[in-house]
Amino acid sequence: MDFELTALQQQIRQEIRELCGKFPPEYWRAADEARQYPEEFVRALTDAGWLAALIPEQYGGAGLGVLEAGLILEEINRSGGSAAPCHAQMYTMGCLLRHGNEDQKRRYLPAIASGELRLQAFAVTEPDAGSDTTRITTTATRRGDRYVVYGRKIFTSRVQHSDLLLLLARTTPFAEAPGKTQGLSLFLVDLRTVGDRLEVRPIRTMINHETNELRFDGVEVPAENLVGEEGEGFRYVLSGMNAERILIASECLGDGLYFVDRASRYACERIVFGRPIGQNQGVQFPIARAYMALEAARLMRDKAATLFDRGAPCGAEANMAKYLASEAAFEAANAAMTTFGGYGLAVEYDVERKFRESRLPLVAPVPNNLILSYVGQHVLGLPRSF
Repeated sequence: MDFELTALQQQIRQEIRELCGKFPPEYWRAADEARQYPEEFVRALTDAGWLAALIPEQYGGAGLGVLEAGLILEEINRSGGSAAPCHAQMYTMGCLLRHGNEDQKRRYLPAIASGELRLQAFAVTEPDAGSDTTRITTTATRRGDRYVVYGRKIFTSRVQHSDLLLLLARTTPFAEAPGKTQGLSLFLVDLRTVGDRLEVRPIRTMINHETNELRFDGVEVPAENLVGEEGEGFRYVLSGMNAERILIASECLGDGLYFVDRASRYACERIVFGRPIGQNQGVQFPIARAYMALEAARLMRDKAATLFDRGAPCGAEANMAKYLASEAAFEAANAAMTTFGGYGLAVEYDVERKFRESRLPLVAPVPNNLILSYVGQHVLGLPRSF
């Protein structure tokens, strides 16, 4: 096994680090305070081609793998920024590339790669279904050459900054479906054409993360925008979710290393009682524990990404990577807050902003308790816990 990054992967890290250097802490602090979408940063990433990392070269992208995409997101978060405003354009590729038809790829991928179109929104979760995706009730009914959509979605992010939306809806009633995971279909919705048939209600959260509740009131979707086969959308979404888990794990690794970097540096510089506070085991050991946990999580992220890029099954590895990385990142966040003491709460030090942001991956896009349940049941063969 080779644990060294390739020359290309090292180059990716360096170039992302340089790009992020153009967006200092003051930029992210101002965006957070104003609850603004970091448009300039997303545009810079797009113009440099990084958000087209997973799009094949024949469609104008870089043709990289999920491991390289993960390195991009990891480095963004380690720099003190946030990849969340733009990461969906990467993990949605897991569905479109693997299950979209050639016409859909030719129609949309080159424009996404160039930045002419944005695919930043993925509508799956519903208020009453939560993590039980098979119980969603948003319907898409075939009428001639189009589907008509009615229903609600919750926590659908970046809709206001996306031209396209991936939508999971029920095309066969739950009671009539051959199996509980069947009867769900995946659609590519052009948000520029929905008009007032789609109501978007922003949800204010503890972090600068634009998310929304959606109400579909007769939104029409051309039948040609059905991704793959009707009724097989749940299976398609799972493949996209594996990519999502790996990429979210990468962001968590970046967050965790940001905290370790900041805490280690501050612990060497801060002098109290005539000595650096990092000389005290009570400060030093929590940082060291967090770093070790992050390094262990990195191995699982790399394994999951390698399997994904090979086209091999990786559901367990992708879920474990997300769990381990998010837990390690929050451990590092707490260590950094303790190291900085009162200054950790001061906005000008930026630690409190990243601390808030690092809390989200513990519960989204999949709660960590659900991952424990998945591993218990599907890996260890234990009885279903719910």
